[in-house]
Amino acid sequence: MAERVSARPPAAVLGRAVLWRAGLLVLRRAGLLLVLLAAVFLLVDLLPGDAARSTLDANASAGEVAARRARLGLDRPWFERFAHWLGGLCTGDLGVSARGRPVWEVVGPHLPNTLLLGGIVLALTAVAALGLGGLAVLRPGGRLDRAIDSGATVLLALPEFVLGTGLVVVFAFYSDLLPAVTTTSTGGGVHDAGMLVLPALALALPQIGWNTRIVRTALTEQLRAPHVDAAVLDGLPRRRVLLHHLLPGAVPPIATGLATSAGLVLGGAVTVETLFNYPGLGSVLTDALQNRDGPTVAGVVALAGLIITSTLVPADLLGRWARRFA
Repeated sequence: MAERVSARPPAAVLGRAVLWRAGLLVLRRAGLLLVLLAAVFLLVDLLPGDAARSTLDANASAGEVAARRARLGLDRPWFERFAHWLGGLCTGDLGVSARGRPVWEVVGPHLPNTLLLGGIVLALTAVAALGLGGLAVLRPGGRLDRAIDSGATVLLALPEFVLGTGLVVVFAFYSDLLPAVTTTSTGGGVHDAGMLVLPALALALPQIGWNTRIVRTALTEQLRAPHVDAAVLDGLPRRRVLLHHLLPGAVPPIATGLATSAGLVLGGAVTVETLFNYPGLGSVLTDALQNRDGPTVAGVVALAGLIITSTLVPADLLGRWARRFA
């Protein structure tokens, strides 16, 4: 009898393929980030005014402005300044801000606050989307399914600023249940945990709407699988079918959706953190734009790009691995 050959590739071959694919993804995203950073320097340079004048007193003399421009390198073309900043970035140096401080000293204390808020938002999104999407698919086409789908569509369509404003009006002004603004402690963190609730909800609700639709669609597609039909015919409880037969096959698209939400949360944080006076990267970015501070803006974008890449690449690899062995 002929020896049976396994259809799956050896572990070593699969490992090399995964590493090769991961390297290509990182290089592609690094190239996109490089283009984005160059665009950031160019757009900040095109804004009216410059960092030298915006960071000096209103009555500063022309000589003082010229000296500050020379010290900041603003007398050179934007692409020369970008090339110099990029060279420092390769060694971990984010450059010097318009006020003369290292960019990392400006950004670093605010990064943990944004990561804390983002982590809470993603956790809320994952739990709510899995719960709502699972409830919807238990009875496809039923009233609950239609209600969840309609609610998810409404949440997805509402901008974070509108949601944040509505939450402040309802929970801060009318009911006085939660604070409308965030105050910081002596260590630079949030003074009270209750101050995280409204910013987290303003960021999480649109992502819950989007990811609920992803979960619902992914689970619905799994309903067509033969092993699911067999489980239903065997009379297994619906929850058992959902958890043990539908959910495992739907993990890749769900993981990709949550990873994409990480980038959307960082983007929405600029608006939400400004609205609630939250001490995160959004407030740093807003202040840097007001001061025409190109290195600080680019530093925030670079950190955000690193965080987004670290979530998207594993999610993409997970999806490709699942499709390969489906």
